[in-house]
Amino acid sequence: MRQPLLVALLAGATTAFGFAPFDLFPVPFATLGVLFALWRRAATSRGAAWLGFTWGIGCFLAGVSWVYVSLHDVGGMVMPLAVAATLAFCAVLAVFPALAGYLYRRVATRLLAIGGAAQTGPRLNAPAAPVYWDILLLAGVWVLTEWLRGWVLTGFPWLAIGYSQTPPSPLAGYAPIIGVFGISLLVAGVSSWLTFAWRKPLAWIAVAAIFIGGQALRGVEWTQPVGEPVTVSLLQGNIPQSLKWVPGNLPLSMNTYAQLAAEHPAQLVVLPETAIPLLFDQIPRDLLRRFAAAGDVLIGSAVRSPDGGYTNGAIALTPELQMQHYSKVHLVPYGEYVPPGFAWFFGLVNIPMSNFRPGPPNQKPLAAAGQRVMPNICYEDLFGEEILAGLPEATLLINLSNTAWFGDSLAQPQHLQIARMRALETGRPMLRATNTGMTAAIDPHGRVIAVLPPFVADALTVSVRGYAGSTPFSRVGNRAAVLLAALACLPALLAGQRRRRMLR
Repeated sequence: MRQPLLVALLAGATTAFGFAPFDLFPVPFATLGVLFALWRRAATSRGAAWLGFTWGIGCFLAGVSWVYVSLHDVGGMVMPLAVAATLAFCAVLAVFPALAGYLYRRVATRLLAIGGAAQTGPRLNAPAAPVYWDILLLAGVWVLTEWLRGWVLTGFPWLAIGYSQTPPSPLAGYAPIIGVFGISLLVAGVSSWLTFAWRKPLAWIAVAAIFIGGQALRGVEWTQPVGEPVTVSLLQGNIPQSLKWVPGNLPLSMNTYAQLAAEHPAQLVVLPETAIPLLFDQIPRDLLRRFAAAGDVLIGSAVRSPDGGYTNGAIALTPELQMQHYSKVHLVPYGEYVPPGFAWFFGLVNIPMSNFRPGPPNQKPLAAAGQRVMPNICYEDLFGEEILAGLPEATLLINLSNTAWFGDSLAQPQHLQIARMRALETGRPMLRATNTGMTAAIDPHGRVIAVLPPFVADALTVSVRGYAGSTPFSRVGNRAAVLLAALACLPALLAGQRRRRMLR
């Protein structure tokens, strides 16, 4: 068993090359194929689970090791605890591919008589399931467990396989229809078909049709531009996290962003999450007027609640300082709020301004610069279905992030790739204003039209048009992908029931 586990570990680690910044989108097809082949050869469901877990450890250690940077380099957690916390975090994420392996092997062994222990079972004269049903089962259980990872314990669908297929992958064309989890279903399906049915002409025909169809769909205009172009300046102050929250350094943040706003006037000026390390009612009014000297402003800031708490959010201001407010809904556990029983965690790491209150669901877009702007804060754009709350009214999506927490790591390009998927799914431009990078403008087809280098104090000024209309995904969300994944499992389950009746 040791050699298959090593192969699974290496395959999982290699999967990270399929995501940004490497963008080798064919890689996940191969590495998933390796995992699926190992699952098919596993003798038991428990063995398949360990293979899935090991693959997940490799994938997440390689892909989200920036958690260590957040905890140790930025948060000040001592190294042994930061290493242990990072390993524990990756282990929790690896449970989901382990669950996929367990479910697949259990069905394949007990119901379909495919591979593993089923080959030594009694009465094997009963017909096994066709290989195509087995392929569908693999893809279905993979996506169902990946979707669960985006939901259980508030969810963390980072490195969902579908994210690897942003442009130039032909499969990006399916994003406006079935979203990131639907693309994961296609990747898993293609991978299993090429692994187990590569000698069958039908497999190659099906795979070719999927890629040709995706490429054709990339040219479809699901939404339409509306109104006149507006100029937007996205400010990137590049204030290190180690300096931002030192009381004596408050003028550094204030002067940096005031100067950037003055040097890059626009109809809409956007400052990132917690650009000024104060509650919004503590920010001097004259500073806000400087930000809004040329037009409207959108600023990420904490806002005091009437009950004495505070929310993380975005405030839209006119030059007359008329205010609209969006409150962040999906908070970061351990960073923005304390899960029950984990208050001790904040004694191990330095996290300023934590314990936020979540905002109400289904908030409406903010009016700014003639657009209907739907903000999302930090990793809220990781949850595609939640972005839909502001649609179809929103004409423009804007992400405000304080990426200084992640240092110089893979998190920055990975987060940009996630934002590209949201633009594809919704058919809306996505603008990103970040503290240290990657500040960028993305068109409705998921293409980066402009981006600032990370770790520089600068502004990105772009001309954008709002978009109206709805993509199929914006109408149904993840329901389509989850339903397709469940239907993919159905033929195998029905075949298994038929086989069990024949064995009686």
